[in-house]
Amino acid sequence: MNAIILDGDSLTIKDTVRIARQGAKVALADAARAEIIKVRNYIEENWLTENAPPTYGFNTGVGKLKDYAINQADNDRFQRNIVLSHCSGIGEPASEEIVRAMMAVRINAFCLGVSGLRIEVVDRLVEMLNRGVHPVVPIQGSVGASGDLAPLAHMVSVLIGYVEAEAYYQGERMPAPQALEKAGISPIVFDLKAKDCLALINGNSLCAAMAVLNLHDAEMLMKTADAAGALSLEAIRGEQAAFDPRIHLVRKQPGQIATAENIRRIIEGSRRTTEAARAVRLEDDILHPKHTARIQDQYSFRCLPQVHGSCRDQLEHAKEVITRELNAATDNPLVFWNELGALEFLSGGNFHCEPIAFAMDLLTIALVEIGNISERRLFSLCDTTLNYGLPPNLAGKPIGLNYGYGIISTAAASVASENKTLAFPAVADTIPTKSSQEDHVSMATWACRKTRQVVDNMPKILGVECLLAARAIFLTEEALGGYKLGAGSQALYDALRDAIPFQQEDSYMPKQTTPALEIVRSGAFLETIENKIGALK
Repeated sequence: MNAIILDGDSLTIKDTVRIARQGAKVALADAARAEIIKVRNYIEENWLTENAPPTYGFNTGVGKLKDYAINQADNDRFQRNIVLSHCSGIGEPASEEIVRAMMAVRINAFCLGVSGLRIEVVDRLVEMLNRGVHPVVPIQGSVGASGDLAPLAHMVSVLIGYVEAEAYYQGERMPAPQALEKAGISPIVFDLKAKDCLALINGNSLCAAMAVLNLHDAEMLMKTADAAGALSLEAIRGEQAAFDPRIHLVRKQPGQIATAENIRRIIEGSRRTTEAARAVRLEDDILHPKHTARIQDQYSFRCLPQVHGSCRDQLEHAKEVITRELNAATDNPLVFWNELGALEFLSGGNFHCEPIAFAMDLLTIALVEIGNISERRLFSLCDTTLNYGLPPNLAGKPIGLNYGYGIISTAAASVASENKTLAFPAVADTIPTKSSQEDHVSMATWACRKTRQVVDNMPKILGVECLLAARAIFLTEEALGGYKLGAGSQALYDALRDAIPFQQEDSYMPKQTTPALEIVRSGAFLETIENKIGALK
């Protein structure tokens, strides 16, 4: 696998996922390397002197201690002390894929050449990433302002080879010096110089890393939701008119247009979603003793493009925000060349994670809505007042003796409700920290973490919808067998039938739910439909 070249400008979500999950290696662009060296040479020649003016993090303390001077003779010790005091994360370790993404994002930020650290530090971080030394980073402890100070400090504690720091190497957790030595990196304590530490820890790289992985997985789930919705539409013999492109073109919302197209492509050729199929009266139809035209379906089917599409638009917005963050300098202070060819220090607040917090809160709400409408569709499949003749609870014969799928439907409802409590925006909260020097924070790390909780919940809802849609089709094969499914729908149904042992008699539910949830979680459901009809939009 070719190394991904980091230049501070072109890192993508896709490439970050490759680094995080596929072990892709990275390398610095030549121009980025040259600029890092040029900036640092100027700093060492002009600023690392006892008579230099007070400059935050170079010769002053940090945070509320910014007014305390640091002697040049004490600066190496000062850098080390910052690392040790800021290793204050708590909770379970972040996954290795999150840590890899975090390291890549941090390296890419340095490629902009405005952080002022030494190239030796950047190279050591690159070497750790490429050789698979993954610091143990507690996932809690950042409020998304001043960057992810605690998580990044844990990363740096491994970089300097601190004896009590820990890292994973080849799946094993061990002391940092041991991990470095096993990977062929010098385990001798690596000294940090002025500005090195602040550049390393004062950025939003953990939040950006979590956001990238959330977005990647959320995009897969939203496409999967289109496929699940299409199969449910086949199960109730739904109306196709609601997906006519003319309706969506005049609304002009891109996500809606794309979703409707996905549904049309999946059910293309379907005879089951026609008036002729709807005219077949199923024996459990208690509401329609005589056939009349359906006219239109309930909102969870008819408004699927509008709801899924709006959620997809939020996803696209979040992708734009996070892509910008992947290629941003987010530490403080930053250094810039002025018109005289000299460097200037500027203190600002690029470390504030507000953009990421908003992006993840919007993504969370969008995923919650996908789960909400999926739960309404699967509920409809079990309800005889809504399912147009399907058996109550999709129970096998004899009904009553067999209970069916009412409880697994309830389980999906419980997860959908759990998701709703996670939709409260983290960015709406703030709590002053560090003696109110940092008096407004973004809570972006929590925004990312609860987005991940919703991402992990989504296959549980969508998997149940797929299970019930396939069950409904299975139960009506005899009555409606002459009305074929769309080509895409048939492929989805076949994949589910291969995995799920349906029968008339009630059976141990985990034997059905486990494969249904896994086929969604693993991406196999989406892969099935895209192999059949091409990539979904």
